[in-house]
Amino acid sequence: MTAPSRENVWKMFDKISGTYDLVNLVMTLGADRYWRKKMNTFLPAGNGLKLLDCATGTGDQILSFLKKKDKIGQVIGIDLATKMLEIGKKKLKDHVRRVSFVEASGEAIPYVDESFDCVSISFGIRNMVDPLLCLKEIYRVLKKGGRLLILEGSLPENKNIRKFHLFYLRKILPKIGSLLSNNKEAYTYLNQTIETFPYGESFCTLLKEAGFTSCEAHPLTFGAVTIYVGGKETMNDEYCAK
Repeated sequence: MTAPSRENVWKMFDKISGTYDLVNLVMTLGADRYWRKKMNTFLPAGNGLKLLDCATGTGDQILSFLKKKDKIGQVIGIDLATKMLEIGKKKLKDHVRRVSFVEASGEAIPYVDESFDCVSISFGIRNMVDPLLCLKEIYRVLKKGGRLLILEGSLPENKNIRKFHLFYLRKILPKIGSLLSNNKEAYTYLNQTIETFPYGESFCTLLKEAGFTSCEAHPLTFGAVTIYVGGKETMNDEYCAK
């Protein structure tokens, strides 16, 4: 399969912004909430973290992080899809003192070196025109000892489960997306990007190329998604209490 173009992909996300959260809930049978919650367990130890969420969309990952109460001191969500950001602002209006949204790209992060304790990106790294550039930008703005957390679609290793998963991605998911969002193209793009993007050890190799150390891959739901963890120079091995 040929990888689809990621140029100006934010325009597509703006078109489906109104139904984006609903489609995610339906097409994952609610599992996306579990996956985002699982990300919380990989946050660095300590409280009052300064966190950057790239490709934040409607802010669901930020909302999940904030459920850890005192873990997050300040969090900034960046994205180029302005309509998605507007939904995120409304969704997190009760957290305005700790959360801000900025129109910006993960490939040109508008913050100085070593600004954040943790940087996250959920279902966004495969949408970057240049994923390696994005990872290098994240590395740049992370503090020494800081941590990168990535949640992304992947493919199961088990052949039978993989076969079923691919059938779902190719045949069922586009129909669900088209029915609920009236945009079949967006959800055909989804399966194409998942199938053509590196995952598991291949993606860990990309992380190391960007400079990250202590790279780990944690498959979830039989490998349908994976959480990746990477450290800058040194990384405290202690994770947030589950």
